[in-house]
Amino acid sequence: MNKHAVLLLLFAATSCAAAPYTPASGQLVLERLPSRNDPEQREVAAARDRLAADPRNPGLAVAVARRYVTLGREDADPRYLGYAQAALAPWWNAPTPPAPVQLLRATILQSTHQFRAALRDLDQLVAAHPGDAQAWLTRATVQQVTGDFSAARHSCTRLFGIASDLVLRTCLASVGSLNGTARASYGLLRQAFEGRRQADSGIADWVLTLLGEMAARLGDVPAAERHFRQALALAPADAYLLGAYADFLLDQGRAAEAVPLLRGHEKADALLLRLALALQATGARDAPAATAMLRDRFAAAALRGDTVHQREQARFELVLERQPARAVALAKQNWSVQKEPADLRILLDSALAARDAAAVATVRAWVARTGLEDEAVTRRLAGAAP
Repeated sequence: MNKHAVLLLLFAATSCAAAPYTPASGQLVLERLPSRNDPEQREVAAARDRLAADPRNPGLAVAVARRYVTLGREDADPRYLGYAQAALAPWWNAPTPPAPVQLLRATILQSTHQFRAALRDLDQLVAAHPGDAQAWLTRATVQQVTGDFSAARHSCTRLFGIASDLVLRTCLASVGSLNGTARASYGLLRQAFEGRRQADSGIADWVLTLLGEMAARLGDVPAAERHFRQALALAPADAYLLGAYADFLLDQGRAAEAVPLLRGHEKADALLLRLALALQATGARDAPAATAMLRDRFAAAALRGDTVHQREQARFELVLERQPARAVALAKQNWSVQKEPADLRILLDSALAARDAAAVATVRAWVARTGLEDEAVTRRLAGAAP
């Protein structure tokens, strides 16, 4: 999914814990556990204890759930989503829960790709609380992810006067970058950010990551590199940013640089995937172990009926397993749910490998309809049969 500010309380969801796995090498890190002496963990535990004593206190529940969602985003640990949902259990099925609960519920639903349910919550929220900037911004994000750019743009415009000018401009630029005005959106957002260097670090991280992605799609490699590195200086452990920069490095044939970037983040499936791709590209000895771990995780997800990571699984099948038919089937299923540039890219790559003309035609039609400017997609389509 697209990058977000701390204001959004969104994060790139990852699948639940893997099936039992024995690594081939003792050097492969499976997980880094938080220390009991970590002040943040102690604070969360204390808040959880207070909530256990008063489980129907909406203020306490929201505070605990919000912290879990933030921790999940920072650590790319999906278990925090379950903890957040548990904190909101008294209101989880309520048709109209308290507004802060409803916003967090929409966030959790969005992160598990339950977009229609998330939009139902968000539609109710903005109707009842039209001055809630966070609800509008989250709504714009969900609408953009599902390819409803007109609606997303409208949600962005509703931020005027209730959010900072930089947040408003970033929201609009994010939509415009996918809908025919990429170069202009990039230039305007860069100019807006440079004029507001004192922006909150969370918002700055969001803006810089978005600028990096926009520049990469436009083929401006030096600018993309600069933006990504600036973002990493602010948020070196942000899972979404690490994935975006790793993809950039892999596209540039710099897999060796991606390996140290991703070491230690293996518990996030999306980052383990990129690490496995980088290890394979560099011929590393532990490449088979990383691939095997991913294979087990996807098998476990299938047993659970978890389809959140079809994009990642399609990429796994295409590049690591060399199964283009399986890859394109997964990519099609994923495309029916979400329509970000990365979703289009794996649909096209797997379609070309599988010689699926209908899927290639789907990509051509999307590019023509939306005006998407993506150098990698344009180059691949130019070399494909009409």
